[in-house]
Amino acid sequence: MPRDVLGAWDAMTTRLTPDGVVVDATCDEIGRRAAWVALSADGPTSLSVSLRLASTGTPSDVAERLPKALIHHNVPGEGVHALLRALDDAWARHAPLQSLSPRQRWQATCASTRDAGWPVLDRPARWRLGELTVAWSAVAPRP
Repeated sequence: MPRDVLGAWDAMTTRLTPDGVVVDATCDEIGRRAAWVALSADGPTSLSVSLRLASTGTPSDVAERLPKALIHHNVPGEGVHALLRALDDAWARHAPLQSLSPRQRWQATCASTRDAGWPVLDRPARWRLGELTVAWSAVAPRP
């Protein structure tokens, strides 16, 4: 992970209240794709992705909007790459649900990803909004 990211995270998290959270986020120009890392005083806790489902080709479209801590780690062998591949694979398997709605397809994608063992932290209420959150430990860059 880039040293400047760690330095920035440290500068922000040392000023948090015990229950505070810092959100390190990025999105495209009109908010169709977004990703953010939640940081506690102890460091990163989760990665969330958010997609405007009606204009989503594949979930991995969010890759170009990953936070700086992860964007250069979207390569084979890294957790974030594996997550995006798992999402794309589930998205493809659930293509028939697109005829109902992209939301139904995404919810099935999220459920399949969770059922495959990914540490999904949120529930269907967030999935309906086009979001998915996983534990940081699953996507943290390898040393």
